[in-house]
Parts: sequence; structure tokens; C-alpha cells
Amino acid sequence: MSQIPAMSLALAQEQEKEGNVMTKLLGVIAIAAVAFAVTPAQAAKHAAGGCSSANLEKTETAIENMADGDGKFVAQKEIAAAQDSLLNGKMGACGAHLNKAMHATMRK
Repeated sequence: MSQIPAMSLALAQEQEKEGNVMTKLLGVIAIAAVAFAVTPAQAAKHAAGGCSSANLEKTETAIENMADGDGKFVAQKEIAAAQDSLLNGKMGACGAHLNKAMHATMRK
């Protein structure tokens, strides 16, 4: 059975369009996969950098130099929570507590 040339041309064009759509879709999926793979790694890297022994030590020194009062009490609680989080491997929580302690040392 022979095909009509016009129908075969239309069929070939439709198959080419479907191929282009699939190629674009696969490209978008690949880009999304890379973005999702890199984002948590970057977040962990930044959280680990913020919650370090050196930063805890600097903040503790700043707290020791604070005048007694509510601000110092809040900062001491936050630094204790940051240390506990660090020991338990909860780097995000450690960074959050350390950040709160640092802000408490800056209050007047």
C-alpha cells in the first residue's frame, strides 16, 4: 500500500514537533534536577559556616562583656540552645539560635 506524499510530509512534520517538545521537556527536567540537588548542599554549607566553634566563642565573649539584664539573659539562653543544637548535629537550629544570641548582644 503506497502512501500519499502530502500525508507523509504532514506526518513527518508532526513527529518532528513532538520530538522538539520532548527535547525541551527533558532539558527543563534536567535543569530542575540540578537546581534541587545544589540548593540543599548550599544551604547546609552556609548553615555550617554560621554555626562554628569560633562564632560560638566570639558570641560568648560578647555576652560576657554585656551588662546584666534581660538582654544578657536572653543571649545566654540562645547561646546554650545553639551549643546544644551543635552537639546534636542540628546545624540549621544552631545557626538560628546563634543569630538570635548575636542580635541580643547588639541591643542597647
